[in-house]
Amino acid sequence: MKRMSFATAAILGMLAAASPALAEGGKLPRIISLTGHGEVRSAPDLAYVTSGVVSQGATAAEALAANTQAMNDLFAALKSSGIEDRDIQTSNFSVQPRYDFQNGQAPKLMGYDVTNNVTVTLRKIEGLGPLLDKLVQNGSNQISGISFDVAKPQDAMDEARKLATADATRKAKVYAAAMGIELGPVMQVSEGSAAQPPMPMVRGAMMKADMAAAAPVPVAAGEQTIAVDVNVIWEIK
Repeated sequence: MKRMSFATAAILGMLAAASPALAEGGKLPRIISLTGHGEVRSAPDLAYVTSGVVSQGATAAEALAANTQAMNDLFAALKSSGIEDRDIQTSNFSVQPRYDFQNGQAPKLMGYDVTNNVTVTLRKIEGLGPLLDKLVQNGSNQISGISFDVAKPQDAMDEARKLATADATRKAKVYAAAMGIELGPVMQVSEGSAAQPPMPMVRGAMMKADMAAAAPVPVAAGEQTIAVDVNVIWEIK
């Protein structure tokens, strides 16, 4: 007698739990399982900006001192822009030696680089362009990226759930009609969220000081896609 595979045993166990008839030794229920997809597009109302300062010095202490002064100016600029403490979070800090590599020679220590980055949550995204200008004007020479998000996506998620359920049901009815079967009651519903992550708008890692005199930075928030996948299992009558 062949041994039952683990996958087969798992499937039978699920069906046994889902069907009293099987638990009592009856026949396996016939089922149809389909996945539906629903998407809703929503305008973002949050922006995230990661910005900071890279400073160089002959010694680590010298580089750190320069970086600390520059970051204090950056924090002051953020506060003057109305950014609250809860919306400013250190996201990276590093001290790295800087070497000069010449062919056939041992690396020569040239100095040290200190990097300090903060991630800022902007709750009024119409102020994103002016904020970018202010960051650069107040010493930021590193902006690694910008992303957008929806603060309260629950309503959009619920609408996507309805669309996903309708999509799965539509497919099930098409299959049922094509195969000449009749759908029975729903046996199981499971959700797999497919919400997209915050939409990034990547900028150059290092920014030149002459950007301070540039025109206001144009930005476009676009829309976020909030998506849900739902799997539905029907019993076939």
